[in-house]
Amino acid sequence: MRRFTMPWLTAVLTAALASGCASTHGLAPASTPRDPDTLATAQSFAGTLSPAAWPRQDWWTHWGDPQLDALIAEALAGTPTLDAADARARKARALAGLADEARKPALGASARYSGAYLPESLLPSPIGGEYNGVTLATLDVQYAPDLWGGKRAHWESALGTLHAAEVDAQQARLTLAANIVHTYVALAQAHEAKTIAREESTRAERLLGLARQRVRAGLDNDLQVRQAESALASAGQQSQAAQQQIDALRNALSALLGKGPDRGLTLDAPQLLATDAPALPSALPSELLGHRPDVVAARWRVEAASRGIDAAKAEFYPSVNLTAMVGIASGNLSDLFTRDALLATAGPAISLPFFRGERLRQQLASSDADYDLAVAQYDQSVVGAVREVADALQAARMLDAQIASATRARDATRKALALADDRYRAGLGTQLDVLGAQRPLLQLDTQLAGLRAQRRNVAVDLAVALGGGVTPSSPAAFSMVAP
Repeated sequence: MRRFTMPWLTAVLTAALASGCASTHGLAPASTPRDPDTLATAQSFAGTLSPAAWPRQDWWTHWGDPQLDALIAEALAGTPTLDAADARARKARALAGLADEARKPALGASARYSGAYLPESLLPSPIGGEYNGVTLATLDVQYAPDLWGGKRAHWESALGTLHAAEVDAQQARLTLAANIVHTYVALAQAHEAKTIAREESTRAERLLGLARQRVRAGLDNDLQVRQAESALASAGQQSQAAQQQIDALRNALSALLGKGPDRGLTLDAPQLLATDAPALPSALPSELLGHRPDVVAARWRVEAASRGIDAAKAEFYPSVNLTAMVGIASGNLSDLFTRDALLATAGPAISLPFFRGERLRQQLASSDADYDLAVAQYDQSVVGAVREVADALQAARMLDAQIASATRARDATRKALALADDRYRAGLGTQLDVLGAQRPLLQLDTQLAGLRAQRRNVAVDLAVALGGGVTPSSPAAFSMVAP
């Protein structure tokens, strides 16, 4: 044993010293992840923080529309978009499995038979002039000890990529749900526009009939009739445009469900409830990092890049490969399982990074750059996440104010219409006054429908900006310090 061990240890020590020609000196990542609490948000988020404002995972049920709930449940059951995200996660899982298998001993088995006939003109008897066959069966074992942790680091890097892909799949589901709600809100607005257009058409028909009566009575000229005809045609065009929008949005919803356009023909007009005033969780922005799938995925990619640096550094050290082979070989089948047929070899092999120092340094520099890129993308995700929350919050505030103003204007217009109608019934006004007072009311209805749609879309944006109720798994101890 001593004759084998001492030369072996000497060889390893010599190899470790000799590998000093490949140095990592001067190579390191240039950046570290940003602390989200350095982003100033106190003034922008003032007055809207709440201890229980994180959205639920089924946040869309807030609008109380069973048809919308059913559409999202149908979509989340499986669409091409989700299938693609799941396939990417499965591929990442397979790659992580391959990296794990590379850390373990490899066992292989083989069996073969080969024979040859050599003429006596090439070799004399007894070999020449006869057919000779050999049967060989072997078991091969190969193992490369992970002396410097490089294989483990490579496996952990693959695990980080796997976790990022799994979180990306959650993000795909959140994005799909948000797209369905956005499209559904637009469908609700299109139905409201069609209803208003019908009311305007009814008003224009009454106005046209009244104009014709006044012309026949000699009280007006044809100008009033032509104006009424133009208003009626315009109302018809608006109704047709609304129907075209409804058809297009039904097709869009069908596509989001991964179905054909006939699926959209079964949809009824949406029945969405009003949207509540916005509120934000009190632990922004730090806890936002654990709720947003895109930010969590970016964190996993930083972790994967960090382990990639460790794997690149391990390449600077010598590697050892242990191989062993045991088998049986014989020219005759009757002798194949005898002791004399036993065949065995074993031995270590040492690989030294001689004359590869510059290539290894470039590989490490590339890994450092990958880490810096992952950190930059993570930082951008954090900044973008906080900005999206701020955008949605500010838009919600402005839209709530606009809706309140438009509602007050509509209430005043409705009172004016009621007054015109009372005067007409009392014989103090004309039907023209009533129809004239009805037009601005319809215009305000159109304006309010648009504002309500915008407000609902902002509510969707806010729910998504806060993570949409998803709870993605993030690194347990994510101390993101440059390796």
